[in-house]
Amino acid sequence: MSALPSVAVVILNWNGRDFLGKFLPSVCASVYGNLEIYLADNASTDDSVAFTQQHFPSVKIIRNATNSGFAGGYNEALRHVKADIFVLLNQDVEVEANWIAPVVEHMQANPDMAACQPKLRAWHDRQSFEYAGAAGGWMDILGYTFCRGRILYTTETDNGQYDTPQDIFWASGAALFIRSAAYFEMGGFDPYFFAHMEEVDLCWRLQRAGYRIGYCPHSVVYHVGGGSLPQGNPRKLYLNFRNNLIMLRKNLHFQEQWIILSQRLVLDMLAAAKSLAAGKPKDMMAIFRAYRDYYRWRRKVEKTLTDTLPRKRLFDLQGVFHGIMIWRYYFLNRRKFSELSKPGKK
Repeated sequence: MSALPSVAVVILNWNGRDFLGKFLPSVCASVYGNLEIYLADNASTDDSVAFTQQHFPSVKIIRNATNSGFAGGYNEALRHVKADIFVLLNQDVEVEANWIAPVVEHMQANPDMAACQPKLRAWHDRQSFEYAGAAGGWMDILGYTFCRGRILYTTETDNGQYDTPQDIFWASGAALFIRSAAYFEMGGFDPYFFAHMEEVDLCWRLQRAGYRIGYCPHSVVYHVGGGSLPQGNPRKLYLNFRNNLIMLRKNLHFQEQWIILSQRLVLDMLAAAKSLAAGKPKDMMAIFRAYRDYYRWRRKVEKTLTDTLPRKRLFDLQGVFHGIMIWRYYFLNRRKFSELSKPGKK
């Protein structure tokens, strides 16, 4: 038998002392024969590093000089890590002992699979899928992201309905297995994103390069979610809208850009109006700021990008729903992934 691929679990931490105390024990109890665990600290101001050094001496420490977010933080930290497969793990994730091997075996059986995620369940409700990844990330034809097991803010109970391995559009950054060679080939995450959508952008670029993205249900992890920015935070809303627009501009086929981005403008302005009507003016302003900074990015940053990857149409990629998810969700009451494509109103 060939040697086990080397695996490095890298936990990006920012002021996560409480999370580390709660969840590092499960990570350190992971059973895998060729494993190293790293804490990549993003210039925390608490005692995260000292606590880890004292209580988990086997964990290797990487200190980033500044807090450059999820994207920049991992780009900086992973330059100091040597492994066949990186596992990017959020600081607020609890794992089962044998969570690594099933995903690695699935990737080894599929050499063109560059990235893969386990099943994500909610830590607070352990039989429910978790928002940040559930049973694998998908995208609709207008660039709205969702998951098998989670559409918008509706999550499903895990009854085994997504227990078959499947190719997906994007793998969750909360527990992302990725081949190190593919990560560096793509140049890592886009640091401009800072946080949110960076893993979707990376997986899209990997698909454009000819790689596959996978979901492995035989591994289960439990994610708290919202550890840095909770749901409902205007900053989170801003980053999600801004980064989604940038991602679409970067990756869409040139013939798709105008029609998709123009429709998104209309729908996103409706979302802003809905926020105002619901008494959430900060959410409305977050969407407006996202568009302002997206256009600033187009004027400045976009001109400096070099992109040699082939532009593939959305319909040609895996994990794309050939419909408009928000229409099915709000107007046809399709709240589950399995219902999206069903004829007739639910």
